Amino acid sequence: MWPGIVPPYLLRHLSQLDRDDLRAASEAAQRTLVSPFPPRPPRPTAAPPRPPSTTAPTGPDRTISDAHGTQSLPGDVVRREGDDPTGDPAADEAYSGLGATYELFARAFDRASVDGAGLPLLATVHYGRDYDNAFWDGDQMVFGDGDGQVFGRFTASLSVIGHELAHGVTQYTANLTYQGQSGALNESLSDVFGALVEQHARDQDAAEASWLIGEGLFTDQVQGTALRSMKAPGTAYDDDVLGKDPQPATMDDYVQTSDDNGGVHLNSGIPNRAFYLVATALGGRAWERAGRIWYDTLTAGLEPQTDFAGFAAATAAAAAQRFGPTSREHDAVVEAWSTVGLPIGDTGTTQ
Repeated sequence: MWPGIVPPYLLRHLSQLDRDDLRAASEAAQRTLVSPFPPRPPRPTAAPPRPPSTTAPTGPDRTISDAHGTQSLPGDVVRREGDDPTGDPAADEAYSGLGATYELFARAFDRASVDGAGLPLLATVHYGRDYDNAFWDGDQMVFGDGDGQVFGRFTASLSVIGHELAHGVTQYTANLTYQGQSGALNESLSDVFGALVEQHARDQDAAEASWLIGEGLFTDQVQGTALRSMKAPGTAYDDDVLGKDPQPATMDDYVQTSDDNGGVHLNSGIPNRAFYLVATALGGRAWERAGRIWYDTLTAGLEPQTDFAGFAAATAAAAAQRFGPTSREHDAVVEAWSTVGLPIGDTGTTQ
């Protein structure tokens, strides 16, 4: 199944609600859970690392399509690069969000689109009926409109758009296996770059940022701020409709499960917290130093099945290479991983 921004455990919880006032939300969650993702050509589970692209970023090439409530992709084209706004909030938010994601990777990391070689950015809005998710399907972005009771439209959150497009960046670089710890790293990297897309677009520094993923998705009928908090994993929501955010923040609370591809949306809270700690310890704009370290790590030849300990060590090596082994940046990385229970060099992490 292609990664979606809303984890299956949350959809499952919503699908089991027995409340007349939230019947539409419950039924929408049920449909989203059983709805098959569109078929795509099979992709390899591992790919050799690609050398850094020499393609210079020249600007995005965006195409937005409308599925009109069907699950047929790509739908009808409603806006191409350079076209005026359509007046449809979902289509225009998708167009802007693709552009903001392109801008972060171009300006901060000199990367030309998702693949590093100018890949056109495609998105489909109004996918499915009250569809409670958004996802990158390996070729394009897909956005549901939400059920209107718990979730609003998924284009409304810039961090969601950045998160899902970042799955494409990972696909074209480390291609981390979507299972267990490597899958949790895949999810965490998307949260990291999703947060950075939002911060870059708002010109926020690390102290100003919310560090929330999916802020603005929930309606006022539920008590939730976002899908996840990188600052404080496990605190994004807690009420009788949504349940309690189950993300751990440290290895002490690592979740052993066969659900959710081995807890990829759960245990991602641990590396998320590590990145937040690095970014706030260094201060300033998070994409300039912390983000640079994480991007260098992602594009430096990680193995597809890299685990938390391997990734932690790789970020420390990337910090040492870019900023020096005795630098403040390197020290911040080492301290952050130690704080979440992953001292650099420790190979005894839970698998």
